[in-house]
Amino acid sequence: MKDYRVREGDTVVATVTGATAQITGLAASSTHTYTVTARDPSDNESDRSATVTATTQPAGTGTPVAANGQLHVCGVRLCNEHGKEIQLRGMSTHGLQWYYQCLNTASLNALADDWKADVLRISMYIQEDGYETNPRLFTDRVHNLIEQATARGMYAIVDWHMLTPGDPTYNLARAKTFFTEIAQRHNGKNNLLYEIANEPSGVSWSTIRNYAHQLIPVIRQYDPETPILVGTRAWSSLGVSDGASETEVVNNPVNATNIMYTFHFYAASHGTEYLNTLSRAADKIPMFVTEFGTQTSSGDGSNNFTRSQQYLDLMAQKKISWTNWNYSDDERSGAVFTEGTCPNGPFTGTSRLKAAGVWVRDRVRTADDF
Repeated sequence: MKDYRVREGDTVVATVTGATAQITGLAASSTHTYTVTARDPSDNESDRSATVTATTQPAGTGTPVAANGQLHVCGVRLCNEHGKEIQLRGMSTHGLQWYYQCLNTASLNALADDWKADVLRISMYIQEDGYETNPRLFTDRVHNLIEQATARGMYAIVDWHMLTPGDPTYNLARAKTFFTEIAQRHNGKNNLLYEIANEPSGVSWSTIRNYAHQLIPVIRQYDPETPILVGTRAWSSLGVSDGASETEVVNNPVNATNIMYTFHFYAASHGTEYLNTLSRAADKIPMFVTEFGTQTSSGDGSNNFTRSQQYLDLMAQKKISWTNWNYSDDERSGAVFTEGTCPNGPFTGTSRLKAAGVWVRDRVRTADDF
């Protein structure tokens, strides 16, 4: 046998030598009917086979990564591979040194399938008994969670969770080592974002900017396409927590392409000034809320769902992606699961969720506009 011809009507749409054919460029929600013929080495062609009919999926179905592919920054928004402005919604892990047991097959299946999350933020602390105590162990945990997110069609934020000390340059050498390995191993994937400084504090914006200028080229030599998220001053508040504003970033942005800036808020602590700052900034620079809570800035205390909804409404309006803190069973009110849920669950439904967990699950599950 020489080859097989696949026809739609009288048009040959594929010629193959094997037993399968891939036909691309089809419109969503469209029906197609095919027949197949075989040709011998003398180009004699067989009669047509029985017809086979198939219907393509509606637009945006399947996993978040299947729907959007490689992300990139376009103007002040995050866009998918088709150039459409999108918003990702999902959850952040707690520290991998404390709550890795909450990130197992069942819990990650629940996050992808029951919560319908678009993105998992992998929060690897550097100090606080984290990366610096055992770089190999924690790097491998990040590798594993990247693969787990990838297998479920979710995006993964690789969070360099520097917190104390607040100067990101303290960990610059470690960051170069870590992101070099991550970028070398995963540069073929289309579902990553790199968050290179979780919450800088006690330093100027120029210090953070200089850190980004030293680290971004290290990543880019191995991975030119993955968006990079840069933390902002005063615990990623765009400087508001130090009495500043977004203007210092707007007027002196990082000199790099395909980057976004991060903003963190806790709704019971951070009111109108923070909300308005995020709103103004999002019209001028690309923003991504990689961490927020419905409670106080400690991740604990009472929830302010009214203020939280104001933030979520703004972020939906301006296509600002977000991840909520946090997907664990920590004792604080900001951990979505009740204590003792990990590692055995159950993780689906709402039976083991705290009030904040019920609230945020419902909003992660809201239909995506992909």
